[in-house]
Amino acid sequence: MSLDDDSSGGYAETGQTRTRLPEGDPYGGARRGARSSSRSLVTVVGVVVLLIAAIAFANRGGDDPKSPSDSNQDKPATSPTAATGDKPVESKAGGIPSGFAHSEQGAQSAAANYAVALGSADMFSKSRRDAILQTVITPSRVSGFEASLDQAYTPAFNKSVGLNEDGSTPKGYTFVSRTSPIGTKSTESSSDTATVEVWCSGLLGLAGQNSTNPVTNSWFTITMKLEWTAGGWKIITHSQKEGPAPVPGDDKASSADEMSKAVEEYGGFTYAR
Repeated sequence: MSLDDDSSGGYAETGQTRTRLPEGDPYGGARRGARSSSRSLVTVVGVVVLLIAAIAFANRGGDDPKSPSDSNQDKPATSPTAATGDKPVESKAGGIPSGFAHSEQGAQSAAANYAVALGSADMFSKSRRDAILQTVITPSRVSGFEASLDQAYTPAFNKSVGLNEDGSTPKGYTFVSRTSPIGTKSTESSSDTATVEVWCSGLLGLAGQNSTNPVTNSWFTITMKLEWTAGGWKIITHSQKEGPAPVPGDDKASSADEMSKAVEEYGGFTYAR
């Protein structure tokens, strides 16, 4: 669920078809002649020769350390989401990780954890939603966020995702709303402000027999502008856009019971760099 009016969700439809051949010999296992055996032997010998040649070539390294192929000048600069050696935060505020470093990487960690909180099922409860906003939003913007989200999380919207109008979960079902950050990127950074993009995968739906809103997956990118205030990173603005989304695989969808069990048994992470 986005926190601004310009965001939208959706899924790209694909029409791929995969043909699965039967296992084993589809032609009845006819006996192969000596020519096939000879070809197989030649193939094996060829692979071994190529492997030996590749190993010899790899062990040749160091002859020309200034070779253009070893240069990194043409490679694009990257900023991977990698460990920094700092310990993950251990404190929490309102159940949300806190105490992130006053640094660019600390801002990225804060943004990732705030994305998880803002995409959780707790956002569908007025009291829990307000508590989350009090924790992650900069104090001067809290009232504005509360008013905006009160207009978004309406009884009609709750009903559209399978919940009761008051945001509670129907009896016999498990409501799923979970956001998982895939990576973060800092686009602007100063001593006390940072703009961070968080690439996410999300789950949303109602798990249970005869659910008309089964749990589905989406991909989106959240952009947060944060400021350092009162000893921590807080959100000033928040927006969301679709993608980047990978091509859907051919995984078999889990049953409603399997999905409910997974949501109940697998907890989330504290994201830190």
